[in-house]
Amino acid sequence: MFLEDVLKHRTVRAADPLLRAAPDSVPGRQVRWVHSSEVLDIAPLLRGGELLLSGGQALATATEERRVDYIRELAGRGVAALAIETGPALPDIPESMLITAESHGLPLFELRKVAPFVGIMQEINSILVSQSVELLQRGDEISHAMAAELAHGGGLDEVLAVLAGQTGTGVRLVSPAGLTLGSAGAADGGGSAGGPGTGGSGSVSTTAVDVPVRGVLAARLELELPEGVDPTFVRVAGERSVDILGLALLQRMPPGLKELAGAELMRAVHSGAQPWRLEQLGAAAGFAVDGPVAAVMIRSAASGRLRPALDTILAESVPHAASYADKLELIALAGLPVKGTRTARASLIGALGSLDVPEGSAIAVGPLGQGIGEAAWSMAEARRTLDLAPRTGRSAGGPRQVRDADAFSAERLAAESIDGGARRDFVRRTLGPILEHDEQRNSQLLHTLTVWLDSGCNTAQAARELHLERQSMYHRLQRIFDLCGGDPRGTGRLAGLHLAARLAPLP
Repeated sequence: MFLEDVLKHRTVRAADPLLRAAPDSVPGRQVRWVHSSEVLDIAPLLRGGELLLSGGQALATATEERRVDYIRELAGRGVAALAIETGPALPDIPESMLITAESHGLPLFELRKVAPFVGIMQEINSILVSQSVELLQRGDEISHAMAAELAHGGGLDEVLAVLAGQTGTGVRLVSPAGLTLGSAGAADGGGSAGGPGTGGSGSVSTTAVDVPVRGVLAARLELELPEGVDPTFVRVAGERSVDILGLALLQRMPPGLKELAGAELMRAVHSGAQPWRLEQLGAAAGFAVDGPVAAVMIRSAASGRLRPALDTILAESVPHAASYADKLELIALAGLPVKGTRTARASLIGALGSLDVPEGSAIAVGPLGQGIGEAAWSMAEARRTLDLAPRTGRSAGGPRQVRDADAFSAERLAAESIDGGARRDFVRRTLGPILEHDEQRNSQLLHTLTVWLDSGCNTAQAARELHLERQSMYHRLQRIFDLCGGDPRGTGRLAGLHLAARLAPLP
């Protein structure tokens, strides 16, 4: 259902919606579901395509930085639009949120009248469910037609021709290496696919669907959508055709035992299987059982599309690797050389920094595992790093969006092994005066202290990172020293201060 149609529905019009940001992103934008929440950390729980309704209560008391991060996270998750109800708690939508929404292409609406969110969700979601059922039925009809073509001896091109003809698109099946395995319709260079809106002058967009064979990425289905073709219908049809295309590919190029073992190994790593099981699968997949490994985890709405690029980076950076895409996570296991292990891991982190990922994506490289049996542990620590890193407010610790688990070792250890109450008590006793100063005066002393300590107490470097004049940096440090009992350098207090500063942002 298009966002424009949702906004015209009587339940939404009752709230008197006013578009405040990103008007150019509204035309043609699809809404998959309508959801309401006051939780500011809601983005990881969304799948994308939602119209999110907010009463504004949590935003009214949030900091400016948290409000901006809220918009960025929703945009990165692919939310269709955000609608915020203004009223006594939040009289107006902050300018910083409007600017961020505009820059990230997230339509932001102000709801100027009170309207029951439950009623809006019930009405619109009922329509969306009905439409989804209809689309699935149409997708299944296409899948059955493709299966019939395959059963009657049709080759890959003939099976793809059924999909192209039924959807009015051009289709192309591409290997992970970029080679065309088969095509039909406009993508085959044979002109229009024959559907509505396929005139030569119309604009064309492309959607892609991964085609796995027994858990191994075997191909990518690309569908070219001429103007006027419903992208949701085409996406559903493509997804429903995956199994048939997988069967067609099996007839043409069945995967080997090593590939199957690699896929099974990654599933076992992802689920945290026992070391003995990982050693069995690792040997079959070509990994050195006792060799060092490091896990890679990518959270992105484009995880399937990123897999070929990730596989290329892994092939160029490490002796052996395997990858696996699961919904919004793309995971990989890198088998590192025995000699120069840490140098190879650092080089891999640098190479991952060149990966072109959508806004809102995040990458983490887990700590070194000594042998394939520790692969699940490395993966769990990479996941923990991605969970903790946004809370710390610290830089990635690596190139661009890459999080190095080793740079978050203190936070990982504390989150796993130290009771939350004991951790908060330690922070309060160590940094109490600084925290009170920040709270009362809205200062940034804790952040300044953290950056200074992370730089190895290098005042000049910390000033550059904080974009401060050196004299201003000295003034801030002196204020910090006064509050925490003097300059900690050369004393046993330095380690405790640094640990408390790292743990302070944790819940």
